[in-house]
Amino acid sequence: MNDASYAIRDCTHLDHAQVLRLNLESEHFLSPLALAQLESLHGQSWHCRVIAQQELVRGFLLVLREGARYESVNYLWFAARYPQFLYIDRIAVDANVRGQHLARRLYEDLFARALANDLRRITCEYDTEPPNEASRRFHERFGFREIGTQRTADGKKTVSLQELVL
Repeated sequence: MNDASYAIRDCTHLDHAQVLRLNLESEHFLSPLALAQLESLHGQSWHCRVIAQQELVRGFLLVLREGARYESVNYLWFAARYPQFLYIDRIAVDANVRGQHLARRLYEDLFARALANDLRRITCEYDTEPPNEASRRFHERFGFREIGTQRTADGKKTVSLQELVL
C-alpha cells in the first residue's frame, strides 16, 4: 500500500467504532476505552485525528489540553506541573499496516498544529514495566525526554512520563 493512499483527517463520531477496535487491539499498552468514555474524550479533545484509507481507519491520535475533565493519573500528573501543555492520551495503528510510518505522520500532523497555535509542550507516557520498547524507541526518535515515572494500574505498571518542547 502506498503512502499517498492514506489521508489524515479529523475524527468524527462515525469513526468511533473503528477507533474502539484499534484501541482494543492495542489495549495491552493503552487503557481500556468504552464508547461513552471515547465520546467524552473526543468532546474534550484539542486534537483527535485519524489516518484512513478511504473509509477504513488505520490509526488514530487523541490529544487533550490543560483544563480537561479527565481523571487519568498520568494526565493529572502533567496538569499538576504545567499551566499549559498538550497531552497525548492515546495513539494506535492497525497491526496490519504497522511499519508504514502512520504513527509518525500522525505525530508530525500534531506538531505542525501545535506550532501553528504556539503550543510547545507535548506530553505523553509509555510503559516501562512491562516494557513497551517500540514506544520508547518511537518517542526517543522525536526527542521526547523522561521527566518522571509513576506506578499505575494498581501497581501493575510503571510509566515513563515524557515531554517534548517544540
